[in-house]
Amino acid sequence: MILDTVFSPTLLAMIGLLLGAIIGSFLNVVIYRLPLILRSEWNNEAKLFLGMAPDTTNSLSLSTPRSRCPDCGTQLKAIHNIPVLSYCFLRGRCSNCNSLISIQYPLIELLSAFLTAYILISYGLSDKALFCLIFTYSLIALAVIDMREQILPDQITLPLLWLGLILSLAGYWTNSFDAIIGASIGYMSLWSVMKIFKLITGKEGMGYGDFKLNAAIGAWLGWQMVPTVILLSSFLGAVIGLFAIVFLGHDRRSPFAFGPYLCLAGWVAMQWGDQLGYLFSYLSV
Repeated sequence: MILDTVFSPTLLAMIGLLLGAIIGSFLNVVIYRLPLILRSEWNNEAKLFLGMAPDTTNSLSLSTPRSRCPDCGTQLKAIHNIPVLSYCFLRGRCSNCNSLISIQYPLIELLSAFLTAYILISYGLSDKALFCLIFTYSLIALAVIDMREQILPDQITLPLLWLGLILSLAGYWTNSFDAIIGASIGYMSLWSVMKIFKLITGKEGMGYGDFKLNAAIGAWLGWQMVPTVILLSSFLGAVIGLFAIVFLGHDRRSPFAFGPYLCLAGWVAMQWGDQLGYLFSYLSV
């Protein structure tokens, strides 16, 4: 590709770091505001069902109003919205009320920056890099929202599922047949686990958002990667969950978000799926 000869890996890394940090700042907005928007919509739907007047005073969207300190309500200046640098300049505190700023904000910006740089170096300035970035940003947002709220919004998972199926028409990561089967197996595999668990315990041990997310991953990567994603996410969830219970005092009866592990496993499978498949096959022998 001609562009690959123009842009060196160093320049691609610099572009990726800058672009990724900016996108990461927007992802923080999505992570914080989307659950609030959904909760407001659900409340209004419930009020309409009960014959009550909906709340029309809430004008929150992903773009408006401008960001404010959640503690004192002070509107943030443009200089306070510079990814990573503003957090360091303010020493992690609000400039007005001195309350702590969540470490989540710079961490998401840094994660987005480094993953963007890695993808641009790996794929160059190409359409495949663009789609890989969309997949990556979607998984970051879904993972953190699920960790915070125990929900995986359809507003992200369903477009991700359909985009994966559309891309399979051009054979980016898999073909259409494998993508359709992958989406079906991705959904039904976790749905079946939930049904069996409910049959045994009388409780639902997994949410429907997990099924849709796994279906989306199957649509992007094909049915061959679904077992690898399930095995890897289950392993990561078990190890990290056990660590949280033993060393961090996490209550084993409290809700456990499985979405972040699916997101991590899905991203790893996109990058190194074949190697992981060989590893799991070797370990199972």
